[in-house]
Amino acid sequence: MTIGIDALEEAYGRPRTELVGAPSPSLRAAVARAWSDRPLAVQVALLADPDPQVRAAATEHRQPGVPPEWRERCLADPAPAVRNNVARYVPLTSEQFARLLGSEDEETYQAVAENPHLSAEMAERLMAIDDPLVRVAVAQGRHVDAATRDRLYALVEAERAEGNIAAEVALSWNFAEPGWLRAAPLDERMTYLDSRHTAFRRVLASCRDLPEEAWRRLDDDPDLAVRRAAARRPDTPPDVLEALVRGHGDVSHIRPPLVEHPNFPRHVLRTFLDEPDPHVRYVALQDADLPVPGLRRLATAAEPFVRRGVARHPNTTDDLLEQLLSDPDPQVADDAAANAALPPTRMYRILTAAGL
Repeated sequence: MTIGIDALEEAYGRPRTELVGAPSPSLRAAVARAWSDRPLAVQVALLADPDPQVRAAATEHRQPGVPPEWRERCLADPAPAVRNNVARYVPLTSEQFARLLGSEDEETYQAVAENPHLSAEMAERLMAIDDPLVRVAVAQGRHVDAATRDRLYALVEAERAEGNIAAEVALSWNFAEPGWLRAAPLDERMTYLDSRHTAFRRVLASCRDLPEEAWRRLDDDPDLAVRRAAARRPDTPPDVLEALVRGHGDVSHIRPPLVEHPNFPRHVLRTFLDEPDPHVRYVALQDADLPVPGLRRLATAAEPFVRRGVARHPNTTDDLLEQLLSDPDPQVADDAAANAALPPTRMYRILTAAGL
């Protein structure tokens, strides 16, 4: 997890403008990852840093980016991580493209294949590379026609059926997406509403200007990730939000959660206590005023993550916290000890027992 720049300043007691020049390369790299809106002069200094881990950190993301006059130097950097980072997103000349492919490095191929600025000729050359991640990335490109896209996906799906782990990763665990589709004209985007390939429907669902009929179809999409992406539009109907969360729970790694959507009917949260899926029951804890009887029910759940949610809940009583402090799962006990509702005398006893 990346630490925010404000947290770094607080931890070290120094402003970011000083931390970026710290003697420690690890700290300079941390600043490069955390200070996303750094000025161009700071970015240039990071790109010229003598330590490769700092240069790699400075080039990880498209923003603040690499100035045009620095692209060639970064693409020729002796550190593979720097070259591959930059190869993912800067416009490439034909000479740069050829040099990168001449490296015969698998990670470089994959990085170049993700580049959104590739020409049709570049995409065609990449099709010859026998790598599932490259094939999927090329299939998601804007220059590939529907028949070629289907062929590339079919090749990877056949490899997955044969037990190829790389193909499984490319199809199921690969987070690359055809982001170019968001900027395409609406008429072009709508042609992907029936796409056989989930990534295109998922990107389409992240748009906000689709007609009502498209939203109805995306809300009923067979893929859960597509339905969740569609549910994040501003005017999602309350019943759609409730059905989605009641059927599948919420997700913690995407912020804000769906239960915080302005249209989510929060008055139904307590009814989630009666759902059989523990991930759905857990959502009831989003009700800050959840009655104590409900908290007691959840505190006896077999799943530690549910008990952890009770331990963090602001309405948890002293006796429940005392129970959770003795939980066999140490993370549950830790969360109970950190609850602001825990009486100070009990906190002091915990600290004393720990020798603090």
